[in-house]
Amino acid sequence: MREIKLIAIDIDGTLVNSKKKLTQGVKTAIKAAKRQGIKVVICTGRPLPGVTKLLEELELNNQDDQYVICFGGNVIETTSGKPLYQKGISYKDFVDLEAIARKKNLHFQVISSDRIYTSNKDIGYYTLYEANLVSMGISYRTPEEMKDIPMVKGMFIDEPEILDAAIAERTYFEPLEERLEFTKTAPFYYEAYAKGVNKGTALEKLCDILGLTADNVMAIGDEENDIPMLKFAKTAVAMRNAVVAVKEVANEMTEDNDHDGVAKAITRLALR
Repeated sequence: MREIKLIAIDIDGTLVNSKKKLTQGVKTAIKAAKRQGIKVVICTGRPLPGVTKLLEELELNNQDDQYVICFGGNVIETTSGKPLYQKGISYKDFVDLEAIARKKNLHFQVISSDRIYTSNKDIGYYTLYEANLVSMGISYRTPEEMKDIPMVKGMFIDEPEILDAAIAERTYFEPLEERLEFTKTAPFYYEAYAKGVNKGTALEKLCDILGLTADNVMAIGDEENDIPMLKFAKTAVAMRNAVVAVKEVANEMTEDNDHDGVAKAITRLALR
């Protein structure tokens, strides 16, 4: 049996239940893992402010020796906020992505380290949803006003049927795939990152920093953007509620997020 020294966990659909809450079972299992010396690393598309409340509940917040991977792998930092790695998108990327949104008639936003920006005055429902979920403010800026704003990632956001139809036709997306990664992170989110940035590459970088290998890692997830970290970890756990593509790459299965799936995986596979 491999010795698990780091557990990487996605948030939505994985760590929290369908009400976006941590169950007592999950909190108990994670605290037990921490007492055993295992690093529990939240790997999420959210920024640090959108993770802080969860980290507090798990007693992982504001610590120099605990870590979080944010923005889908664009940022690695300590839970006390010390940055270890960051790679964002360029202004040219923003202009090209914004143009696609206008051609496809999609809502689009970019995320900085502490704010959501949109060049569409008709702010979409899911932009408001995201701002509330991750505790970030929203600013309207014209494309010209975005030139000097550091951007972490872009997000196409819309109703699932509208978004799926738009991204199925690849004419405008394919020319950008040489420099950007595109991934579906929720039924209503299609995200764009710098090339080579994902949860898997970030997890590998963190392991290098900590002197760990993939043999020491367990990853737990449910969505397509979790696949790179599941492929990296030697112990790859799919939630019962995971999409099919995630289940296909996992080598372990646990219960769904409404039945303490994370807690059961940690107890069965990591705790001694």
